[in-house]
Amino acid sequence: MIKARIKAESSKANLISYDQTYKTFNWPDVEKEFSWHRTGKINIVHEAVDLRAMEPQKRGRKALIFEKNGQIEEFSYLDLKERSCQWANLLAQYGFETGDRFFIFLPPCPEIYLAILACARLGVLICPVFSTVNFDELAGRLNNAQPRGILTHPDLVEMIPVEAMGSVQYLFLTEGPLPGVFSNEVLVEGVVQHMPKEFTTIWLPADAPLYINYTSGSTGPPKGVVHTHGDMAGIFISGKYVLDLNEETVLWVDADPAWVTGLICGTFAPWLCGSTSLVQGDTFEAYNWYWTLEKHHVSVWYTTPRTIRRLMEAGENLPGRYDLSGLRHIASVGAPLVPDLFYWAKQHLGRSPHDTWWMTETGMICLANFPSMDIKPGSMGRPVPGIEAAILDDHGKPMPPMSLGDLALRVEWPGMMSGLWQDEDRYEDYFRFKGWFLTGDIAIKDDEGYYYHQGRNDDLLKAGGDKVIGPYEIEQVLCMHPAVAEAAVISKGTEPDKGVSFLKAFITINKGFTPSTRLNHEIKAFLKASLSSDIIVKEISILEKLPKTRSGKLLRRVLRAGELGLPGGRTLDMKD
Repeated sequence: MIKARIKAESSKANLISYDQTYKTFNWPDVEKEFSWHRTGKINIVHEAVDLRAMEPQKRGRKALIFEKNGQIEEFSYLDLKERSCQWANLLAQYGFETGDRFFIFLPPCPEIYLAILACARLGVLICPVFSTVNFDELAGRLNNAQPRGILTHPDLVEMIPVEAMGSVQYLFLTEGPLPGVFSNEVLVEGVVQHMPKEFTTIWLPADAPLYINYTSGSTGPPKGVVHTHGDMAGIFISGKYVLDLNEETVLWVDADPAWVTGLICGTFAPWLCGSTSLVQGDTFEAYNWYWTLEKHHVSVWYTTPRTIRRLMEAGENLPGRYDLSGLRHIASVGAPLVPDLFYWAKQHLGRSPHDTWWMTETGMICLANFPSMDIKPGSMGRPVPGIEAAILDDHGKPMPPMSLGDLALRVEWPGMMSGLWQDEDRYEDYFRFKGWFLTGDIAIKDDEGYYYHQGRNDDLLKAGGDKVIGPYEIEQVLCMHPAVAEAAVISKGTEPDKGVSFLKAFITINKGFTPSTRLNHEIKAFLKASLSSDIIVKEISILEKLPKTRSGKLLRRVLRAGELGLPGGRTLDMKD
């Protein structure tokens, strides 16, 4: 683990004293922030959008800025309320009711966000899907969720499998002309704009399902994770304490809404905090990312290590051409924020990126480096107030600091998934140790309560004796070699005569270095000198790129499958 410590950058954050807040925090106090605490009437859209739209001083504040191809659309809180009510009226006209499922299968566009709010108003389960999802994965999701409707674009209609459309009564198209592929196509362009701008919000119990998000393509078949309207307390705390949102904030979450980060932190989190959410609908280009930060005066940016690395690869001279002075907080998610990315961003973007950790299953950010807290580069940070984390052994017992084990969270909290759609057995497996939610990640906690990600549970490696290690620390050492850009380490099995893992490393190399047998030997020698004598990496393979999910999370499973001659799946279709 990196022992460096970076002093906190902010003394004016929403969370000032972490230790004091953590000790005194309780969720019932957070519930008092919401009108339903007094009225008993629950719907997340009412709290996130409608209440501000009802206030003359706040209704005109920007809630959503959407940019694509140089065109910018802005929506106030009143606009979001009225436009989403029109969409809710449209869906109600076609008979959609509480409990129905609705797929949103679109490229980036404002309609995604209006439909999300409309579904929540009705109690219809939202299920955003990546517009780049492949044919088989879409079929699997359709067969599992059995949606009553799909909202899509004509360009994507041919990607929809006919054999999986049995439950779909209506296929809504945002643009015309209708493709004529399905008999149930409905054009909403020019229709939804004439629907009434008022809609009687459906009041729901706190455990009423809000959305289904399919996840874990990196660790097994996708699971339909179900979350509820009651998540709003956890979502609010994620926005307030971790992202440090307030009514003056312009938040940019550069994640697709089909990923839980984009769905939750790009919509409900900022709106529950009264902030402005920015959506950049263009594909990644380094200059455009910098220009977006400058043009929209972004104050909080929630991104991924993958994006930071792509900016780093685009050159260190580029960020100096843009005015990033409005940026007061950077947070990252999706993969460990390795030290080289941390220090590059700190130097060239003017702010230290704050790593965070959560899962689709947790529904809210659970571990974080807070703006007012010192950062230990390489760490995921400390538990968010209201979350109790621990490192458990194989028997479900908490382990002392500096022990490697299963990262677990004490149940329950507002945001914890309510179930897996049509998959009770897999859901129960998360809770096989009574009172704990098992994340499937392995980690270490230091003596100050900072957590360090060490890989997935099936990434554990055996060293000498009873020693068990995670691949992450070996990968960190590899990346200290000047030739190594990125690294992944896997076990190819256990050597029977020694009882230790047979380790293989996969690396990509930096510009200026050429793959060669000599370089391979140099890196092995560097590892041997830098690692404990009972940790030996026997093979190193140089690749053009490492397999990753959309968020940049390393897919060691794909590398292991390749070594065994097994299919590893399409990495671009894996979310996290």
